[in-house]
Amino acid sequence: MPKVTIDGQTIDVAEGTTILNAARQIGGELVPPAMCYYSSLKGSGGKCRTCLVRVTKGSEKDPRPMPKLVASCQTMVMDGMEVASKSDPSVVEARAGVTEFLLINHPLDCPVCDQAGECHLQDLAFEHGKANTRYEFERRTFEKIDIGPYIKLHMTRCIMCWRCVYTAQQLSPERVHGIIGRGDHAEISTYIEKSIESEFSGNVIDVCPVGALTDRTFRFKSRVWFLNPMDAHRDCPACSGKAVVWMYGNEIYRVTARKDQYGEVHDFICNTCRFHKKDRNDWVVEGARNIDRHSVISQGHYAEDAVTVR
Repeated sequence: MPKVTIDGQTIDVAEGTTILNAARQIGGELVPPAMCYYSSLKGSGGKCRTCLVRVTKGSEKDPRPMPKLVASCQTMVMDGMEVASKSDPSVVEARAGVTEFLLINHPLDCPVCDQAGECHLQDLAFEHGKANTRYEFERRTFEKIDIGPYIKLHMTRCIMCWRCVYTAQQLSPERVHGIIGRGDHAEISTYIEKSIESEFSGNVIDVCPVGALTDRTFRFKSRVWFLNPMDAHRDCPACSGKAVVWMYGNEIYRVTARKDQYGEVHDFICNTCRFHKKDRNDWVVEGARNIDRHSVISQGHYAEDAVTVR
């Protein structure tokens, strides 16, 4: 098994493991941020460049350092490799530059965005963002559109991570949306007069790291830090039926798939569970969910003991 050292901590990993996943196995602050990589989506990663690290030693056979910073989500571990993540000033500076780039066109509408409180870009901006912007040109803007009966698209907030495209491509039999245009004109859109109506289309909301794709049935109803996320399940013929119900008292405001500590879904849920099962009697509530992220949601106080994230 290859052995890799990241910020002074050594771990043995399986062959073919990326630096990012090796860092996740170690855990802690040395784990690089990731806005486009999604472990359960094939082809994801390598687009946002927020997970840059410096490889100070290539391997035991070739100890030369790599000349440039590399994307940890796409770089495989070699035996004897040494990596600097949070400990290298050039890495921190590079991530700050990428964060500034991602925020060039992103609007400052967190107070009215449904993603606020569970937004990965908020976390990234808090850690690596700057108080001011150097961008002097007009930002690109788009009209809000509905791409189906349940999903609202705010293209102005999109950071072009491709997660929703991969989700639709791998979960839906007929994908009707994707990237159109090139460069600064690129945008997420659907085919003419088409809408996203697949039974698993709601999962594009969960994988979006920002507030570009939001739940129309939940829009402006409540802030997530006012709700209690509870693990729940039901017998569903289309999916696993394992979800998180966001409750205020005995009322369910929204239903989402279960995410791990890095905000990734491994058991995608169907639209029936997500949009049509909002009655308390539809679910068997297991207990309060422990949100293991630096988020205001994790500050909630529940009546029951929190359960471990699965």
